[in-house]
Amino acid sequence: MNCWRFSPDLKKFSLENFQKVNLFESERMFCDLYCFEIDQEQKPHKHDGSDKIYYVIEGEGIFQVGSEERRLGPGYAIWAPSGEDHGVRNPGPERLVTLVFMAPPPPKKSK
Repeated sequence: MNCWRFSPDLKKFSLENFQKVNLFESERMFCDLYCFEIDQEQKPHKHDGSDKIYYVIEGEGIFQVGSEERRLGPGYAIWAPSGEDHGVRNPGPERLVTLVFMAPPPPKKSK
């Protein structure tokens, strides 16, 4: 059984770009932590054939799905359905940590 407990030790931050920390994945889904410093963002993008859920653990972020934006804090989840533009911004004043689920995961990029 794969099991984990959220711990501050799992978080990873960089001033260069927001960080993705993979917790587990399969051929059918993945679960990551996304860790944003103040003013970092995941630019709007979309995944055809995959749904994504963001769950806010710490901080507050501005989440965009389609043409809507909402500022959400701890305990809130937002769903980005397949084919919808979605993105996240951390306007501050603190770091933002989200738990992210996506199913199915996007195809791996060829090197």
